[in-house]
Amino acid sequence: MPPSAPPSPIWTPPPERAAASNMAAFMAAAEQAAGRRFEDYAALHRWSVQDPGGFWGLLWCFLDIDATTPCSRVLEQPERMPGAEWFADARLNFAAHLLRHAEARADDIAIVFRCENGEREALTFAELTAQVGAASAWLRSVGVGAGDRVAAILPNRPEAIVGMLAAASIGAVWSSASPDFGVDGVLDRFGQIEPKVLIGADGYHYAGKRIDVRERLAAIVPRLPTLAAVALVPWLFPGEPPPAGARATAWPELLAAHQGATLVFEPLAFAHPLYILFSSGTTGKPKCIVHGAGGTLLQHLKELALHTDLGAEDRLCYFTTCGWMMWNWMASALALGTRLVLFDGSPFHPGPGVLWDLVAEEGVTVFGTSAKYLSALEKAGTAPVRTHDLAALRTILSTGSPLAPESFDYVYRAIKPDLLLASISGGTDIVSCFALGNPLLPVYRGELQCRGLGLAVAVFDDAGDPVMGERGELVCTRPFPCMPVGFWNDPDDVRYRAAYFERFAGPHGAVWTHGDFAELTPRGGLVIYGRSDAVLNPGGVRIGTAEIYRVVEAMDAVLEAIAVGQDWQGDQRILLFVVLRDGLTLDAALTVEIRQGIRERLTPRHVPAQIHQVPAIPRTKSGKIVELAVADVIHGREVKNRTALANPEALEAFAVFRN
Repeated sequence: MPPSAPPSPIWTPPPERAAASNMAAFMAAAEQAAGRRFEDYAALHRWSVQDPGGFWGLLWCFLDIDATTPCSRVLEQPERMPGAEWFADARLNFAAHLLRHAEARADDIAIVFRCENGEREALTFAELTAQVGAASAWLRSVGVGAGDRVAAILPNRPEAIVGMLAAASIGAVWSSASPDFGVDGVLDRFGQIEPKVLIGADGYHYAGKRIDVRERLAAIVPRLPTLAAVALVPWLFPGEPPPAGARATAWPELLAAHQGATLVFEPLAFAHPLYILFSSGTTGKPKCIVHGAGGTLLQHLKELALHTDLGAEDRLCYFTTCGWMMWNWMASALALGTRLVLFDGSPFHPGPGVLWDLVAEEGVTVFGTSAKYLSALEKAGTAPVRTHDLAALRTILSTGSPLAPESFDYVYRAIKPDLLLASISGGTDIVSCFALGNPLLPVYRGELQCRGLGLAVAVFDDAGDPVMGERGELVCTRPFPCMPVGFWNDPDDVRYRAAYFERFAGPHGAVWTHGDFAELTPRGGLVIYGRSDAVLNPGGVRIGTAEIYRVVEAMDAVLEAIAVGQDWQGDQRILLFVVLRDGLTLDAALTVEIRQGIRERLTPRHVPAQIHQVPAIPRTKSGKIVELAVADVIHGREVKNRTALANPEALEAFAVFRN
């Protein structure tokens, strides 16, 4: 049989756009620094991996990273993973970089906030800096110093950005959660890191409802005995006293009390802790992942400036909560002078056009969201290309789960035909991405465009050998600056090493194993097939769940699906659960249609042994479906941490399928 023709791109960057990009400028700088020509992005990427000292040192200068001590040592002990040391001499401050445009652009808007109810607020760079200065002075007044933890339970409002920058200016460690977390979910996270300060909101808006969280806050505060102070952001109930037991100071009052305070940026080591992020916590208490200031800054600005092509004229909106790493990623764009457009609320209230109203009215140039949101828009029949002026929009980013090929078609058909659709993938583990967009490269249906610069990303088979065009484990074979500093309260890095470094070894020591089931394409792109711990294994053949979802969720009757493997008669069988459109019931005809669709578009091995209808799919707070929790239920095992789920009640429908 003759080989199939290579696929054609569904979008190619206009030459003038590619030539004007930050990536093109960096490639020219790299050619000069390396004394050679890079014929394409793949060659640039190879150099960035083979000469990490040269690449990261050049990137430091290209991004204008400012350190009080010259960085003469870019990388030491590169053979250690973990354990390599980056920019050992450097002393810098994360917040200083994010506010470095404040003086020159004092009257320009830095942040716009929009709520589902139509509320809009804006902060100039001068106002943002003044609020950060006041908040920093308050934190210092209650005893916060470098290394102390500042925790927050906040909606995606400007106060979260202000609080984070204030903490970072001192060298305190910021950790945030969204206000939809329950008491136990918050304590499972913040109880481990013993915060000195808690910043909370009195409530939030969602789907037309005003959700009061004051009682929840009052229940949390007494159970965090290390707290020296609590601040309350009054949004739903301005002017009302803080809840009894919360011991809170109103946010406007503490800012007013320290108005005009001089903002001091403490110079700190490159690896000084900046953020504590949490794993999903669906298999036990969440892991507390500590990220360093320098690695986060350098990696984020590389991704934002080069791979996303952001600059001072851009307006970035990422639909996220403060409990998802994309919030941290988005915030770093301030360092490029980019305007942040924040949104809080439901993306479907008062209708599916609410976010597109925001994109059009605020002139958003780069819009980020989840693959699930784009799929839901298509199911709702939404076509912003017909209803909104999206002239300013030039890039859409998608992450959170694999973006189905059909969603690529939908974006170019129903949103805008001329834009860069970048499906990106990384995670909380690295507070950034392994695979990204690229303004120099075409977009292929169903593929992530490229591996990130400076990251030795590969796909390994079960034997630990690199493969191309085959499915396997996504790994990174060399150290990189945004690897976690470690896990909180993890002596000798025992849990940290177990999480990422015990699966494979390579010529440079241990290999980072990310936990994604993936494939490298001949074009240099990536396809993600889902989490490797959720891979199905009927008859010993590894199948990514995302493959099945792409077929099933393309059917008009199916809103969403989840597939799990069930131990059965010495093997494993696939169970598929579907949520259907309102009023529909899974009958014999639809069951046959689903089976035939999977068989024809995939293989007979992908066809589930059973298909069942359920009312809802269980998800984490950040919207990711939880195959492992469903697998636990159908095997009669305890689901260890239901508080990590946004809708734990959804698990009840799966209990009847226990083997």
